[in-house]
Amino acid sequence: MRQLIRNIYCVGRNYRLHIEELGNNVPSEPLIFMKPSHAAVLMDGSSIELPEGRGEIHYEAELVLRIGRDYQVGMKVDDLVDVMAFGIDFTLRDIQNKLKDQGHPWTAAKAFLNSAPMTPYIAFPGEADIAGADFVLRKNGEVVQRGNPRHMIFSLQQIIDFIAKNYGLGEGDLIFTGTPEGVGPVTSGDKLELDYAGQVLGSCTVRLGPDLIS
Repeated sequence: MRQLIRNIYCVGRNYRLHIEELGNNVPSEPLIFMKPSHAAVLMDGSSIELPEGRGEIHYEAELVLRIGRDYQVGMKVDDLVDVMAFGIDFTLRDIQNKLKDQGHPWTAAKAFLNSAPMTPYIAFPGEADIAGADFVLRKNGEVVQRGNPRHMIFSLQQIIDFIAKNYGLGEGDLIFTGTPEGVGPVTSGDKLELDYAGQVLGSCTVRLGPDLIS
């Protein structure tokens, strides 16, 4: 995470079983929301403070792409992505459910400080090879999520093309590509580890702190 982070794009509802577990509808095109760059924090084994008193906070493990150059029409994933990481899209689930019922944006539920922890970057193997191994989230040593890009509803290329066409895409942008099934709540003291191809890439411990938003 030493490189500058410009925009953080996130893809919602990109794994069918996750859609089913939350009772949502399957989108006809990528569902995009954003987090501020201040949401990003490195999973280096230290504690991450999250807000207390705002209902359940759910983990959502995801593959994260870093865009290494400005997009031009016709570019492929392998032309654009220089490195990748794995991250957690922390979500204030109770807040999100209220916002959805009211037809309001998800910002309050998704864009809070420290809501986008990420492992250190690793080399991107290319779109053809990325599905060669699963990514895994462990909570207190137990596997709670397992995902693979081959199970995505929208491919990495479809996601990139859609974001570039509708919002713009350039060097320093991050894309959280969606979460598989198995999301659930965290409590203070929970240790989270992200693993890819059998190797732990990053970890953090959750600490719930006073809610600064009244």
